[in-house]
Amino acid sequence: MDGASEGREQPMLEKELISSHKEHHFTAGEVVRDVIMGVSDGLTVPFALAAGLSGASAASSLVLTAGLAEVAAGAISMGLGGYLAAKSEADHYELELRREQEEIIAVPEIEAAEIGEIMSFELGLEKPYPRRALQSALTIALSYVVGGLVPLMPYMLIPTAHDAMRTSVVLTLVALFFFGYVKGRFTGSRPLFSALQTTFIGAVASAAAYGIAKVVQA
Repeated sequence: MDGASEGREQPMLEKELISSHKEHHFTAGEVVRDVIMGVSDGLTVPFALAAGLSGASAASSLVLTAGLAEVAAGAISMGLGGYLAAKSEADHYELELRREQEEIIAVPEIEAAEIGEIMSFELGLEKPYPRRALQSALTIALSYVVGGLVPLMPYMLIPTAHDAMRTSVVLTLVALFFFGYVKGRFTGSRPLFSALQTTFIGAVASAAAYGIAKVVQA
């Protein structure tokens, strides 16, 4: 094969390599992050609250009422927090974009020199999805509600708070373990370790709330 043929084939080979190269970044990372945030807090906070009220010998109806109120308030609060965080990211992106556009006009030589360093910003600022803020708020809020209803379900069916708490503990710990395992699979960490860690945190939070309620009651 002569040099001319090799010269023609080289660009074609490079194009094929570029077209066949696909980066495997986790495209659903933001949505998964919102779900993880909502479900983890939804499982843990109402669980601890219900355990604390049960430790204070409250009736199941009172625990359920307080728990549902907390779930509603927590979902709104966390949803609003997710909205503001995503909105801040979008505003920051727009600010940086306008600044770059102004610099291209004002100092084109410097901006041209920066092109050589563009690969170092491959995972930096990315254009946000137009409805990202609203999507984040709804995802976090709904995930919080789903997670929060798990520890409260026994109080809907069992009239005695102490008995309901036992069922709630088992149900929630199983849910925390399963959620932690799934979270580990999605985030790339060790699933079993993630499951044990998530379960441990929920157990400690509920035990602390229950113990504090007992101490105050005494």
